[in-house]
This record gives sequence, C-alpha cells and structure tokens, in this order.
Amino acid sequence: MEWREDGVVLTVRRHGESAAIIEVLTRDHGRHAGIVRGGASRKIAPLLQPGAELDVTWRARLEDHLGTFSIDPKRARSAVLMGDRLTLAGLNAMVAMLSFALPEREAHPILYDQTRAVLDMMEEGPFWPLAYLQWELTLLQELGFGLDLGRCAVTGATDDLQFVSPKSGKAVSRKGAGEWVDRLLPLSPTLSGEWNGDRKELLDGLKVSGHFLTTWLAPALGNKPIPDSRARLLDLLGRA
Repeated sequence: MEWREDGVVLTVRRHGESAAIIEVLTRDHGRHAGIVRGGASRKIAPLLQPGAELDVTWRARLEDHLGTFSIDPKRARSAVLMGDRLTLAGLNAMVAMLSFALPEREAHPILYDQTRAVLDMMEEGPFWPLAYLQWELTLLQELGFGLDLGRCAVTGATDDLQFVSPKSGKAVSRKGAGEWVDRLLPLSPTLSGEWNGDRKELLDGLKVSGHFLTTWLAPALGNKPIPDSRARLLDLLGRA
C-alpha cells in the first residue's frame, strides 16, 4: 500500500531510539499517522513541528497497518507563529482540536483547505481569530453538528436574529425569544463572518461554538474533554 500527499503536522511523539510517530492532516486521507524513521534526529526533528507542511509518502504492507512516512519539507511555520504568544496559542488550539475531533483516515477536504487558510492568515495579520471561529463552525458542520443561523426557529423570520438556542443550534429572533431570553446564547455577528475588531463579539461567537463542541461533539466522542489549548487561546483573546 502506498500513497503520496501534502500534509499538515498535527502531533509528534518519539518512538523508540530515533524514530517518531507523527499525525498529519491530508486532503484525501484525513488525519493519518505513521512512523518517520530518524524522526527524533537533529536533522529531521526540526521539520516535524505542528503546523508545518510536508510532502509525505505513506507505505505499509496492509492498509490497516500503522505504516511509515517518508517526508520532504514544504513549508515551516513554527518560527513565525511561535514568535507571538497569541498565534502560537491559535496554532496549538487548531492542531489539538483536529487531533481530538477527527476520525482517523476520514477525508474532510473542506476542513483541510480551511485549516491551511487559517494557518496562512496567522502569518499575515491580525484578523485570523475571526477565521479561527469560522473554522470551528466548519469543524462542527463537517462532523454532522452544523448550526442553523439563517432563520428564527420560533417565528421563521430572517430579520432581527439576536440569539442561538443552546439545544437546537438554531437562531432565535428578539420576538421569538420571549420569556426564554435568559437561557439563550448571544448571536454574535462574528458567527456570520462579520467583525469590527470588538473582542467581546469574538468571544461571544467562540462561546457559542464552544457550547456545541462541548454539548454535541464531545459526547459523540465518548465525552472526551475539549483540549485545554482551546481554553488557553480564549483566555489570551480575552486579555489581549
């Protein structure tokens, strides 16, 4: 068995004396693990950093074997992202959430493309936190837990949408909220991709995505806890 593809490094752990087991996110083979011979060496270890893009060739005798990767570096991001505390936190949150949420070897090309786009934005400017929020919504959507924010769940109206139902994941208008308003989540404009730089609006959006990551996705994965790196990112965004 053999295939070749570009992959984004998610996790790295030492294996034996000199090898490493890495997880990469690929477009056509999803989250995929393999052994890199010499991956713990001084020459190769610096290439195997979370967020780095590699040209990987996977080989195994049988499809269900762990297999081995041969690698060629394509793009190293760690030097740029690690120079800023917030972008480093964003990188750590992304790779941890992908490793946490995605089934092994299940292709999610839309999420792969969006992951690379957000990582690119982290290197280019200050607006990547909005892209990260949209990425979390895509993660939910890809795994079958998408939100419906275009129409009020109560009245059917498409205007004056102010809240999100914590149970259904659907939008609720001010009129539709009624006496339940205190139990609803805020419908931040950032959930629709609009942001004027207000950190509270961004955190309100991340509160919504975080609620459904915790109450919908985590139970489907055996109630695994959401990675701590996400909470650290939100904490830094709140203090920035």
